[in-house]
Order: sequence, then C-alpha cells, then structure tokens
Amino acid sequence: MKNKKKPIINIIKKNPYFSLITVVKNDEKNIKTTIQSIKKQTFKNFEYIIIDGNSKDKTIENILAHKKSINFLISENDKGIYYAMNKGIKICKGEVVVFVNSGDILFPNALKYVYEIFNKKRDLDFVFGTVKRNYTNSTILKFGFNKKKLLINFDFATSHSTGFFLKRKQLNKFSFNTKYKCSSDYDLYFKLLITNNLKGSYTEKNKMVGEVMSGGFSSKISFFDHLIEETKIRLDNKQNFFIVSIIFVNAILKNFLKKCF
Repeated sequence: MKNKKKPIINIIKKNPYFSLITVVKNDEKNIKTTIQSIKKQTFKNFEYIIIDGNSKDKTIENILAHKKSINFLISENDKGIYYAMNKGIKICKGEVVVFVNSGDILFPNALKYVYEIFNKKRDLDFVFGTVKRNYTNSTILKFGFNKKKLLINFDFATSHSTGFFLKRKQLNKFSFNTKYKCSSDYDLYFKLLITNNLKGSYTEKNKMVGEVMSGGFSSKISFFDHLIEETKIRLDNKQNFFIVSIIFVNAILKNFLKKCF
C-alpha cells in the first residue's frame, strides 16, 4: 500500500471562524487572482486551505509564492472536483465554510459582511452572499435565494462557490455526494433546504461578497448531461415523479426555444 501523501503546508490556526477552501488543478494563471483576494480580506479570523489535484503546470509554484497566507496545501491525485471538496471539508476547522475555487474571488469585505449576519442571528445554518456571476456571453448579479423556487428550478440562489457560506456542523453531516459528477452542489442544496429545512439568510443586494468567473468545471458539461444528472438528483431525493417529469420536459422546451430565438 502506498503511503498517503503529506501536505506541503500544514499550519494550524486555532479556532478560526471561517474556513476558506480552494480546489484547483492546472490553473497557474487564475490561482494567483484567487489567493490575492483572500489576502485582502478585512476580517482576518479564517484559515485558508488549498486542495490541488496534482497540477503539472506552475500552479504549485504560484501558490507557494503566497505560502505565508496559506494554512494547508496538499497536491495529489483525486477522482474529481467533489472528491477534492470533501477532502477540504474533512480538514477544515472553522465554524463556517465557503469554497472559493480557482479563478473566483472574494471582495475585501466579504467575510466581514457574512460574519455580521451570522453573529446577529446565531441560529442560522447558512448565508447566501450576493455575487457577480460571469457567463460566456453575459454577467448577472445573483442576490438572495428563493427556497420554494428550488422545487422547480435549481438556479434559485447565488452560486455554491464563493457565495454560499454554510455552518461546518451541517456540512459534516451531508458533504458532496460523489455519485454526481457535475451537480452535486444541487443535491446538497436540496438536502439542506428542502429535506432538512435548514435556516438561512443572505447579504443585502449592494453588499457583494465575490465574483464567479466563467469557464469553470460545470460550464464544460453539456446541457443534456446536466439535465439528466439534475433529474436523478430530484428523484433520489424523493421528489414527486410527475413533477420531475414536467420539470424535465419544460427544461428541454426552454433550451430548444432559446436556440431557435
């Protein structure tokens, strides 16, 4: 049996409030931008964890240029993005966890805004932060969330990456189901908000926490593959088959009309 690879950086931070986790592989250009945004946070009580998928370019070199700002770094092969994210969950010690994947950024007051909400409402399980979401041909501002909309549309809130701050005690219960290859975050949403009815809030519209870049992992998956997996997620979570069928057909029609017009 091969020995488990040891972390490159492993500096314990006592009692961090936030755990910031970045998952990256072969992204030497964008990882620098993400790390710089973490370093600029005005709220300092956090640990920063980077999970690298054994990059072959200069990603590790660029990370190590900022090693004083990193608490944990490991670089090893994994089976995919959600395996890497779950690895980060097992390592982190903060009360609240957020994923800021390579290429995405947190704005300087992001943690400050979110901490103020959690500190004011101690019974919250999660907070959605306002984010600027970049797509290939457009940019939109994603603000708040609509729990009921989740029953018919997974695009109900800010992105899970950068905009979703979740109490670690809840994340430890559920984590990301690696059965799903491109939409495990949606499965997590459904379990948290619908099945378990957890309590959440969101930042004000003008208090943006970050920016999600286009060209991420999910953008490389076809519409149909996304739809099939999202349909499986609904069925696996015991949503009514008739309702799921309507959602499936409606999604196909909307995609067809979008291409036509």
